[in-house]
Amino acid sequence: MRAVVIYESMYGNTRQIAEAIAEGFGDNATTCAVAFVTDDDLAADFLVVGGPTHAHGMSRASTRKSAEDRIRLGQAEGHMDDHADLTTGVREWLESVDLTGRTAAAFDTRMHAPSIFTGRASKGIARRLRRAGATVIGEPTSFFVTKHAELADGELDRARAFGASLGARLSLRSAA
Repeated sequence: MRAVVIYESMYGNTRQIAEAIAEGFGDNATTCAVAFVTDDDLAADFLVVGGPTHAHGMSRASTRKSAEDRIRLGQAEGHMDDHADLTTGVREWLESVDLTGRTAAAFDTRMHAPSIFTGRASKGIARRLRRAGATVIGEPTSFFVTKHAELADGELDRARAFGASLGARLSLRSAA
């Protein structure tokens, strides 16, 4: 069973989480920045899709531009991810892709605070995965960053465990 973890990342945190999820899933998992998804990626047995939480939900062109401007102006810590794309995010990609018959899961990165204050992009991702035709398994999952735009302690281990649990769940489904 082959899995692809598709991600959008502005500061690199979501990319690191995606890579850890793929590690946890096992040898048959790869990662791909959303701007570079190919038909071969979409042919995978399982898709895990994630992105950062911006303005209480999934990023938009305006929030991606704002993140870039904040870094450029020194108003935010960190740096832009090498694979950041200001035009194509998970939101835009999910509006343009047919995932009928695919199985998927959703994740996000966000500040470590109650979701009522931060929002959760993963819920919107899961909803849009369903609209695109995918069967979503598991609950949308959040991974946390600090106010300094760094992953919180233990989040990479949690992401590996999340990937391993998805892989185990899919193995059980395919064996049934």
